[in-house]
Amino acid sequence: MTIAQADSARHPCFNAEAHRSFGRAHLPVAAGCNVQCGFCDRRYSCVNESRPGVTARLLEPEEALEAALRAVKQMPHLSVIGIAGPGDPLADAGRTLHTLEALRKALPHILLCLSTNGLALPLHAAALSSLGVGHVTVTVNAVDPSIGADIYTWVSDGARRLTGTDATALLLERQEEGIRRLKAAGVTVKINSVVIPGINDRHVQAVAQAVSSWGADLMNCIPLLPVQGTRFARTPSPDPQMMRRLRDEAAILIPQMRHCTRCRADALGLLGEEGQLEDVCHGPLPAHRKLHACGQ
Repeated sequence: MTIAQADSARHPCFNAEAHRSFGRAHLPVAAGCNVQCGFCDRRYSCVNESRPGVTARLLEPEEALEAALRAVKQMPHLSVIGIAGPGDPLADAGRTLHTLEALRKALPHILLCLSTNGLALPLHAAALSSLGVGHVTVTVNAVDPSIGADIYTWVSDGARRLTGTDATALLLERQEEGIRRLKAAGVTVKINSVVIPGINDRHVQAVAQAVSSWGADLMNCIPLLPVQGTRFARTPSPDPQMMRRLRDEAAILIPQMRHCTRCRADALGLLGEEGQLEDVCHGPLPAHRKLHACGQ
């Protein structure tokens, strides 16, 4: 068994058996985003929704470390601490890397992970590896720019804001490069793919084939969760039969995760529990405001 395989045995998202015994904590330190997805609406001061992109509060890196230490003390079964938003962690790379560095020093034996859309991944893959981030999830919803153009509103690369196939071609290029760099460094990579009926549901196997060729270890097909105010608010979520079929077809090419619970950016505890990091944080919540794209 390799080190990566041994680590994955304690990671509830990367191992179906581990999620019954090991918990995770998500630290919501990254508010900004560099890609606008048609299904995403990021919020904080939100306690009523259980989905990616929402959190009860944003934390400064120092607050995140304090919360992580409390969580580990209270939950001996906690094996993983990750950063999954509520924006993209690598769009807020300074805050994210600062938090990860502090976690690695304070909790040398904890597993560290991160979720990203992959746009900035080539720039930071080496830093993530050097900090001992052993598991990274990259969201890849399409490997055909024309399909991706129906999913993403825009992609922001520094001063450039791209739309259409130019945007999605750049995103795809960066995703492949970033994943290949992670794999060269020995990092375990999971792919998240949001299945949107009528948009990319017939494209899932192509995504599976591509990411497998890039070296990805695991794929998680996630049914669209329609969110009010987004482009796909009126698009129905794929039914369980469709999801089962798509996962079975993709499994021929790459192993499938089938126990995802679509965690919040401040999730805490075992998968499927409703725990939030707020349970171990103290102090008043900030006034509600919506997170706009790129933190605007």
